[in-house]
Amino acid sequence: MSTTERTGHRRDLAAAGIAALLVTAAVVVGTVIEHTDGTLHLNWPPLYARWDPHLGPGSPAALAVAVAVIAYAPALAARLSWRCLLLGAWITSTAWIWSLALIDGPHRGVAERLTTKYEYLQVIDRFQSIPATLRDFTRHILIDSPDHWPAHTAGHPPGATLTFVLLDRVGLGGGAWAGAFCITAGSTAVLAVLITLRALADEETARRAAPFLVLAPAAIWVGASADGYFAAVTAWMIALLALAATRTVRFPAVAALGSGLLFGLVCYLSYGLPLFVLVAAAVLLITRTPRPLPLFLAGTAVVPLAFTLAGFHWWEAYHLLVERYHQGAGGIRPYGYFVWANLACTVLVVGLATVAGLRRTAASAPGALARLRTGRTTPADRLTVLVLTALLALLAADLSGMSKAETERIWLPFATFLLPATALLPKGGRRHWLTAQAVLALVLNHLLFTGW
Repeated sequence: MSTTERTGHRRDLAAAGIAALLVTAAVVVGTVIEHTDGTLHLNWPPLYARWDPHLGPGSPAALAVAVAVIAYAPALAARLSWRCLLLGAWITSTAWIWSLALIDGPHRGVAERLTTKYEYLQVIDRFQSIPATLRDFTRHILIDSPDHWPAHTAGHPPGATLTFVLLDRVGLGGGAWAGAFCITAGSTAVLAVLITLRALADEETARRAAPFLVLAPAAIWVGASADGYFAAVTAWMIALLALAATRTVRFPAVAALGSGLLFGLVCYLSYGLPLFVLVAAAVLLITRTPRPLPLFLAGTAVVPLAFTLAGFHWWEAYHLLVERYHQGAGGIRPYGYFVWANLACTVLVVGLATVAGLRRTAASAPGALARLRTGRTTPADRLTVLVLTALLALLAADLSGMSKAETERIWLPFATFLLPATALLPKGGRRHWLTAQAVLALVLNHLLFTGW
């Protein structure tokens, strides 16, 4: 190992150590605050979780998947054909998410996740007439309104709840089908990110990132939360835009239109996800072309237009949600704690390997941005710009004050585009970093019972 490599390795470890200290501080300070005045409304701050050491039917499978990925994935990712890599990554990601979810058991870990009093499935029967319910949606957002919506229904545009209403209409009702849908959809985010990396950077970059995308601790919250599904929709929106901008797909116009359609849908799944316009802009900046923009914008208009004509007004609902937030729904959580503790949550979601990758991303940023202006970028430069933009969107969500607690699931779409920073890690230590990712996920899932 050269002197430069040793220095880089030490700095990676230092970044991981600082991130671990941040998490420790968030746990200690959060516990003191919660025991003193209870304003965090968290049993195990900074996560929405409770201390509950346990084993489950998914424990052996999760350990087996982790060992297999650590032992074989780096070499396989480098050698497999591209199509086999995509298929293998999806299958392995699905196995990892399911096995982690089943550590809590099939009922507690999957079937009951989306059936609590806060969740979307509680209001399925109130959508007997979808147009009438959409026209009436905003009247039930405020906490003091008659028949106010549960927390998650009120806290999201109706596209989120409608997903589960439509599943129910086609015969896939109930918590088990809802959980299976979220896991299946959420696992495809790996495919979308790999396709994005290949289009914007190069195939080698995608191959280096693949094992880390599969073995991310974020899988704990993908199985099974609706935010895992949101993350997949967002990831495919970026992937289609990247394919359209680089013209590496047979019908780039269709890809651009499809990307816009998904972005319009994304805006009606979560009020925070319009921030992904920053990542979409980065794709066009990296590729130095506005060519997909007209069709992207045309596609983007479809879903908002449909909801508006149906009687739901996004801005009105958003302002009512802000009012509900300040009414104390879920408690008045202190901004001064969560503005930094949210970042500690993100460390637990993306893992220490991603933190080390982000350290390398930040170090390469000045050169990457300078070369971006000249149009003479390397694959690492293009990766750096993509990851930095996702980080910027996450920080904007953090500073807004509308993300206080539960960001381990709410920020899954942003975290999905931080994970590719691991492609910058040197080849020599990749198995060690993968081990750190797996250990973190297994420890968290076996010691805590996470919820949302």
